[in-house]
Amino acid sequence: MLVIIVAGLWIVYFEPADEAFKMRLYNVHESLGVIVFVLAVARIVYRRLNPPPPLAADTPAWVRVCAHLTHGALYALLLLMPVIGFLATNAWGFPLSVFGVLPLPSPIGKNESLAQWLSLFHWCGAITIILLIGGHLAGVVYHTFVRRDGLLKRMT
Repeated sequence: MLVIIVAGLWIVYFEPADEAFKMRLYNVHESLGVIVFVLAVARIVYRRLNPPPPLAADTPAWVRVCAHLTHGALYALLLLMPVIGFLATNAWGFPLSVFGVLPLPSPIGKNESLAQWLSLFHWCGAITIILLIGGHLAGVVYHTFVRRDGLLKRMT
């Protein structure tokens, strides 16, 4: 995720002048997005088959709600962001080939108006996922240093 975020920010805010390098950055960003999508699906299936142990009984209700909302939103974005990005790429008129090896079919043709909307949704999703990751990490710090409830051990 870190590489995807850095590459995405680099492309948008520090657009490389070298066109070949810019296209490589796009391909890495998009290809890793496809991998994240596949891994997210696999993780969701695994979690459905192997639910995590329950939170500690003394976990406050607000912490439970925040944890469930954050996890749900993260999983939703891990599924939606690659799809929206893929569709935006197609709508801008660019095909997607995972690491230049596996070409993916283009479900929509070039449509710059749609591409602008999809790109906006992708950008909003990116900001949201960055904030959720920050919140998730804040939760780790809270459970490790404030509550000291062994949550990280529960995850292994």
